[in-house]
Parts: sequence; C-alpha cells; structure tokens
Amino acid sequence: MDNSRPFEQNIIAMVWDFDKTLISGYMQDPLFKRYAIDAKQFWKEVNALPAYYAKFGIQINRDTSYLNHILTYVKAGKLKGLSNKILRECGKELGFYPGLPEFFPKVKKLIEENPVYKNAGIRLEHYVVSTGFAETIRGSIIAPYLDGIFGCEFIEAPAQPGYLDNSLDPQEGEISQVAIALDNTSKTRYLFEINKGSNKFPDTIDVNSQIDKNNRRIPFENMIYIADGPSDVPAFSILNQHGGTTYAIYPAKDRIAMRQVDSLRRDHRIQMYGEADYREDSMTWMWLSEQVSHIADNLVQKQREIIRQSASRPPEHLNS
Repeated sequence: MDNSRPFEQNIIAMVWDFDKTLISGYMQDPLFKRYAIDAKQFWKEVNALPAYYAKFGIQINRDTSYLNHILTYVKAGKLKGLSNKILRECGKELGFYPGLPEFFPKVKKLIEENPVYKNAGIRLEHYVVSTGFAETIRGSIIAPYLDGIFGCEFIEAPAQPGYLDNSLDPQEGEISQVAIALDNTSKTRYLFEINKGSNKFPDTIDVNSQIDKNNRRIPFENMIYIADGPSDVPAFSILNQHGGTTYAIYPAKDRIAMRQVDSLRRDHRIQMYGEADYREDSMTWMWLSEQVSHIADNLVQKQREIIRQSASRPPEHLNS
C-alpha cells in the first residue's frame, strides 16, 4: 500500500434502494396493518399535501412530507404509542423478493472465495440508502448482511429547553420529531459518504470536505447502484457521471414497470435492468454478479500494474 494514501481503494460497494427494489411494496405496510390504518387513504392524503399547504402559501418537500403526516397520525391518536422499537418490529414482517436475503452473502462469497481477489485484499460491502424508515430496515432479515443503513429517523424524547443541565434519554416513548429526512435528491449525499469514507470515519472525514479522487475510500467506479425507477435518477446520475454501474429493478411480469425502466435505459439513465428475482442464475443475479467480478478484475489489474511499475528492473550481465 502507498503510505501517502489513506485507503487502498480495493472495496466494492453495492448500494441498494429499498421499497420496490428489495420488497414488492412499501415498508410502511406492516405498520399500517398493525394499527388498522387504510394505507391507500394515507398515501392519498400525503399526495394531496403539497396542494393543500399551497393554499396557505406554504411549500413542502413532496418526498419527505409523509414523515410529518406520520407524526400527525401519532398526535391524532391513530398511531398512538408508535416508537422506534415498534418500527423495528415491523421490519420482521417484511417479505422480500425471491432470492433474498441469500443474494447478499452469495455475491460476497464470489469475492471472498476467489484466491486471486483474496490475495489482492478485495472486499464487497452492501449498503441501503432509502427514503423509508431506517429502524424498519434494521429490524428486517437483510439487516445482518448490510454494512450500512441510511434512512429516515425519528426522535422520541426531544431535547427540552435547558437540556444541557438536565438531559433526558432521547430514545424513550412515542416518536415526536424527525431526526433525519432523506429525499430522492439528498440520497446522493450518502453516496458521497460511502465514496469518501465519512460513514466509516465520521470524526475524521466530513462529507463536504474536498478529497482528491485518489484518496477516497470507495471510488464511484467501484460502486453498483440498484433501484426501481425514475425517483432514483439523481443517484443514477451520480454513478453514471463518475464511472459507476447502474441497474434498475421491475416486478416480474409487470409490463408497465418494465416499460418505465426501459425508458430509463433508452435515456441513458441506467445501464441495464431486470426482473426483481435475485435467485441464482436469474438475469438479475447473473448481470449483477458479473459486474462485481468485472470490477474485481479491474482492481486486480490496477494493483498488478502498480506493483510492476514500482519494481525496478533486475541488473543484467554486461556483454564483453
């Protein structure tokens, strides 16, 4: 390793969206079922919020307004007692697409059990970046296979005036404030966190710090971003602009969804798409695993070239 560089840049990152990418619906469904909330009515209300508040001259963020509406339901008693613990418990009830969670360790084994990749110190990491609830993802069956989860977070007991002298446990009781809100544009921030390494070294590296490309933990060309559609165009664009890999998922036999992701391909928003089937030998398994191997091969080749250039030529015999 070059001692002047902080990272060897030998890590591959698969970065996943969640809703409609790893599960067929929305992660809030188990929550609404638990409290007997009409999901269709809730989302209908959320979609109408921008127009409603516009009447009063108030603009809201379309992507994150549902978080405040969740809190409104809590205050109205329709989601009484909702806590981070309950959100986490709801994660256990999520059903995933075929081949999950087995895909996550299997694709890692492609790297870990390959002697050439192992000798080069290459590793694979999985991340989820979602506009959904981080706690629900943490409670799901895929959580043990993830190296990082970025999602929306709630505070249960907010810091009160004078809290510096009399602090409270911020994780007690009913959720009452939004701690972190991700929208489809701000998701790109977390791509840069993974890229620069600020997610692993938060006290040392700030996501807004200027860091030379050669000094970042995971170059974008070592990343694969997997999501389900147009809402992820900002993240797709970041990867495409910086030499990364992009892949879109659509539900099996859903022609409308297939047309949608195909339009993304024709517009050069994504590089490839496939059905939401992660079982071995499916189109999605084969293409994604092939890209992982391709990135690993490139890393091996780069390492060999660096070694070759750093080694001096051996002395030769002089001709008499």
